[in-house]
Amino acid sequence: MAPFTIAQISDIHCGSPHFVPSLLERAISEINELGPDLVIVSGDLTADGFREEYELAREYIDQLDSKDPIVIPGNHDSRNVGYVHFEELFGERRSERHTDGVSVVAIDSTEPDVDHGTVGRGRYAGIEKRFRAHEAFLRVFVLHHHLLPVPGTGRERNVVYDAGDVLECLLRSGVNLVLSGHKHVPYAWRLENLFVVNAGTVSTTRVRGKTRPCYNVIEATPERVTVFRKYPFHDREAIISFDPRTHEYEKDPSLLGETATG
Repeated sequence: MAPFTIAQISDIHCGSPHFVPSLLERAISEINELGPDLVIVSGDLTADGFREEYELAREYIDQLDSKDPIVIPGNHDSRNVGYVHFEELFGERRSERHTDGVSVVAIDSTEPDVDHGTVGRGRYAGIEKRFRAHEAFLRVFVLHHHLLPVPGTGRERNVVYDAGDVLECLLRSGVNLVLSGHKHVPYAWRLENLFVVNAGTVSTTRVRGKTRPCYNVIEATPERVTVFRKYPFHDREAIISFDPRTHEYEKDPSLLGETATG
């Protein structure tokens, strides 16, 4: 069978002085050429949650050939009561898709005007129920904030407040893959039967160490799931690959060196 393909872009930051339009335009062109089954935009569409920034982000996302991308807000989008603009221009701040053996549940992990994230215990039962309602070889949970600390980002302050409980919820739900953004550092881990993948920023120069603007491409079959890091204008490289049945995996060792501080 042909792989189910997901493109994940994150941390666009329209309106930021670090925003590079040509990077986002190129990434959109590459994604349209790829023709993925699903596009996920995992938050921080804007710099400060202002209406004009949202309108610019809407213009870019409308250029995707994907008819119904999953889009969730990030902490920057919830600044200045920006979530009201999100709802007007993008709809609900959560989303889900269940098709071709792949289940995706995406939530809003933001709080107004703060950088930290939370899921909240009131949501755990609903997350488990939505995943359990559908047979799938790949279950994907999407949020903006990261659930595990990211190497090379200094003192950790923005891991989801209830990360431990969320991780247990996802393990109970049979989730295979977690996708997030936020820190602009691409990275990947295995934690028990979960594979946790953090995306970089796709279209800003606000990067750390030797990292470069990039986005993720996931190719999934019942036998193998591979996450590629794709650099706009350049090649892609596999960062982690795993068997969703046995959880056997391979991880690119170069990930450990990109944010090394010596």
